Amino acid sequence: MPHLSFYFDYRSPYAYLAHTQLRKLGADIAYRPFEILGLMEKVGNVPTSVTCKPKSRYVMTDLRRWVAHYGVPFERNPQMSGVDPKRLLRATLWAADQGQAGEVVTALYDAMWGSPRPLATPSDVAGVLGSVGVSGANLETAMDDPAWDGALERATNEAVERGVFGAPCMFVGDQMFFGADRLDFVRAELERAA
Repeated sequence: MPHLSFYFDYRSPYAYLAHTQLRKLGADIAYRPFEILGLMEKVGNVPTSVTCKPKSRYVMTDLRRWVAHYGVPFERNPQMSGVDPKRLLRATLWAADQGQAGEVVTALYDAMWGSPRPLATPSDVAGVLGSVGVSGANLETAMDDPAWDGALERATNEAVERGVFGAPCMFVGDQMFFGADRLDFVRAELERAA
C-alpha cells in the first residue's frame, strides 16, 4: 500500500476538507500535526485569508463550493475562539504515540468543522476522543503537558525542514502537494507509487 504523509493543523478548514477525502485514496496515512502559526513565522508565510478581507470573503464562498463538491458536513465550531489549537495538536501527538492517530484526527476535525462539539477544556477534548474509543488514564493531563509542547515544536520543525508552508500539505514520497484541491494529483502519484 502506498504511503501518504498528511501535514495539518485543525485551524485550517481546507485541511479538514482534504482529510474527509484521504481514506478514499487507499493509502497508508501518516498524520503529521504541526502548529501552523509557528510554522508560518519560521518560513515567512502569513495567513492571508485572515489578513486580507476580500480573500476572506472569497474563502467562505470557495469553502461552500468544496463542501458541496465533497458532500461533507461543514459548520465552523461556534466556540472556535475558546479552543486551544495546541491542546488538540498535543492530544493528537499523544494518540499517535498510542497508535490511534487516525481516530483522533477524524474525531477532532469533525468536532471542529463537521458537527461541532465543545473543545474548550481538556475534559471536552477527552470526551470527543472517548466517543471514538480513545482514552487513557493520563490523556487529560498529557494534552497540557509541557513535554508534548516539545514534541509539537519538533513536529513543526520537521514540517519546516520538509518544505511545508501551510495546511494541508501532503507528501507521496518526495512529491509535495499543497491544498485540498490537489487530491487528483495526490491520487495519480499514489497510483504511480503502488
